[in-house]
Amino acid sequence: MNLLIKNASLVNEGKIYQTNVLIEGEYIKAIGPELTEADQIIDATGLHLIPGMIDDQVHFRDPGLTSKGDLYTESRAAVAGGITSFMEMPNTVPRALSQGLLEDKYKIGAEKSWANYSFYMGTANDNLEELLKTDPKTVCGIKIFLGASTGNMLVDNLEVIEEVLKYTAQTGLICTVHSEDEDTIQANAAKYREQYGEELDLKNHPEIRSREACYKCTKNIVGLAKKHKANLHVLHISTKEELELFEAAEIDSKYITAEACVHHLWFTDQDYTTKGSKIKWNPAIKAIEDREAIRVAVNQGRIDIIATDHAPHTAEEKSSKNYFKCPSGGPLVQHALPALLEMYHQGVFSLETIVQKTSHNIAKRFKLDRRGFIREGYFADLTLVNLNKPWTVDSSNILYKCGWSPFEGDRFKSSISHTIINGSVIYQNGEFSDKPHSQRLAFLRS
Repeated sequence: MNLLIKNASLVNEGKIYQTNVLIEGEYIKAIGPELTEADQIIDATGLHLIPGMIDDQVHFRDPGLTSKGDLYTESRAAVAGGITSFMEMPNTVPRALSQGLLEDKYKIGAEKSWANYSFYMGTANDNLEELLKTDPKTVCGIKIFLGASTGNMLVDNLEVIEEVLKYTAQTGLICTVHSEDEDTIQANAAKYREQYGEELDLKNHPEIRSREACYKCTKNIVGLAKKHKANLHVLHISTKEELELFEAAEIDSKYITAEACVHHLWFTDQDYTTKGSKIKWNPAIKAIEDREAIRVAVNQGRIDIIATDHAPHTAEEKSSKNYFKCPSGGPLVQHALPALLEMYHQGVFSLETIVQKTSHNIAKRFKLDRRGFIREGYFADLTLVNLNKPWTVDSSNILYKCGWSPFEGDRFKSSISHTIINGSVIYQNGEFSDKPHSQRLAFLRS
């Protein structure tokens, strides 16, 4: 069967215009207003059609941490949020530090995922031989934790870091980094623990995971990447100071790129008073001037990609009064795109910029095979959004396994109408199809 999407306002490659899109099998067959016939028709009058969001930074907790979330529940929530593909991090149990363990995750993805999937190879101080076997055509990238976070995969062996960077220059693989200086964080934590004990106020979180820790680490890793002409992507930028380390240019011209996450674009340190541990992330959400500078950097082109860093923990874990035991991270995939569309309504970002940073640029940066654009011959990974259908986030419509959201109680002006993955309508007006049609992502690298 083929599918025709009629009368949509298409947002793609810097333009918005009304047209029709014909899908045949898994692919976009044709685009044009003259298309009128198909086995199945979606009348998208009043809706905007965009390439499905590609989230290059999620923690879906599968295997080993499935009390927090799993590949079934979190990918399903992602689909409801208009996300059609994701790339998942290696700090699961066991950690993805060998090719065999990495392939085990792909097997779980094939069984459980509702969205297209890829998984990062993890880096440790002692797994370089395994890491250098990573296939650039079938694996999204390599992850290095330069600051400890959930799963404590801290890498502090400079020789290993440099060898990984060299490998990316040779293969086209991307090295993604969590960039915080661990020595600075530990010194800050010791000082605050001595002064206040275990029950710190969460407003101290951005003073422990400080701007100095972020800038020092990011400056160092960018310098190493320039030395080796490495393929480096710095995740979740959280400070205005870090932005000076990145160029304002089109992504095609860069081998060092930067990313912002939705929570750093939305919240500020003033929100710790009301949101508490629900917005405790690493790196920490910081001051309003940091948020505003990151927003400007998205529009300038210093920030190339927007992602979620979706990282659920149970409500019980997040309720700990002990600052040091309360984990960092929270769920975001269901609400990331609606939040970005809310920023469109507020005049922060254009629709064209949102699509560029959540779809086009990820496809370009990771060299994805025929995804991230609405083009003839490309996979039909598409999202229809209604910019004028308000809804409120509450416990009855949260799909995360953990059952909570930092956006709970917030009202969004826009909603996700349809999510189409590999040509199949997977989500439509709050209802899911009988089964997913997801695929393992492929990459056009040498």
